[in-house]
Amino acid sequence: MATAKSDRASSAATTRKTTPAKSPAKTTAGSAAKKPAKAPVKAAAKSPAQSVTARAHAHRAASEAANLTTPKSASSKAEKKKDKPEKVKVLRDSFTIPKAEFAQIAALKKRAMALGQEVKKSELLRAGLLLLGKQSDTALLKALAAVPTLKTGRPGKA
Repeated sequence: MATAKSDRASSAATTRKTTPAKSPAKTTAGSAAKKPAKAPVKAAAKSPAQSVTARAHAHRAASEAANLTTPKSASSKAEKKKDKPEKVKVLRDSFTIPKAEFAQIAALKKRAMALGQEVKKSELLRAGLLLLGKQSDTALLKALAAVPTLKTGRPGKA
């Protein structure tokens, strides 16, 4: 039995010795075979790079030619901006209003719907502002006197 174990150990040792010895030989043979294959790849890589550079030069020349005509397009862009209406900046605000006046807004919305015009609360308020803005000073003061002053702030919980 001792000899069987020693035979296995020696065979394992030989296997270990042969495996590392074979792998460097394969590596050198494999690398030698791969080197000629890489050389044509590098040569092929140079030709697309040259064509890319040629394309870059052509693109640069085309863009320089386009820059000469750019002032015309810039003026057309400025004309397009003039044609567009400016965006109106909107603000959000909250206010206190009596229930009766709030119900009056709802009644005016229903009245507008009956006339075939859908309207929002904010549009009704803005329409009222337009009407008040067109009034004379005395008519404005008369309308403001008709509106009772309210306590500002949030209404109390009922």
